[in-house]
Amino acid sequence: MEPEHLYEQTLSSEQIYNGVVVKLFRDDVMLENGQKTIREVIRHPGGVCVLPIDDKGNIYMVKQFRYPFGEVLLEIPAGKKEPGEEPLECGMRELGEEIGASAKKYTLIGKLYPTVAYDTEVIWMFLAQGLTFSGEQHLDAEEFVDVVKLPYEQALKMVLNDEIPDSKTQLAILRAKAILEKEKEKK
Repeated sequence: MEPEHLYEQTLSSEQIYNGVVVKLFRDDVMLENGQKTIREVIRHPGGVCVLPIDDKGNIYMVKQFRYPFGEVLLEIPAGKKEPGEEPLECGMRELGEEIGASAKKYTLIGKLYPTVAYDTEVIWMFLAQGLTFSGEQHLDAEEFVDVVKLPYEQALKMVLNDEIPDSKTQLAILRAKAILEKEKEKK
């Protein structure tokens, strides 16, 4: 049972920024001790990431420039959900757009709250198996990525050696490890 005393009551909420990807709100809240304070919250539509793995144990990732860090990062295919889009639909779309693939089997491997203190974003994580490649990416006009194929074990080592800093990629690779091991045990 959840402790009621930890909850905060929203007294008012004002949108102070309406961006392309995020909306920023300034909320007045009441704390459990009766004091008022301010919470700034980024409202985000959420997203999906997909860990595509082929029958030989290779995973497909993308390299892309991430402006906030000024770095090219290695990540699994991912993207923002469109209004009303279900997480699986989004994952299927992103897999096709970013690496030109589809999958016979999608397994939900969890959800991630990447920044719990001030952002409502939820990232749904899927494992994609039984891959088929069309050979064509369908990137957005402002999206530039290179596809990278790596043995799963190499990607796992890269996560453990802090060579892949992206949280959704790290978590999906680690969670998938347990799922893939269970699948092997069943065979």
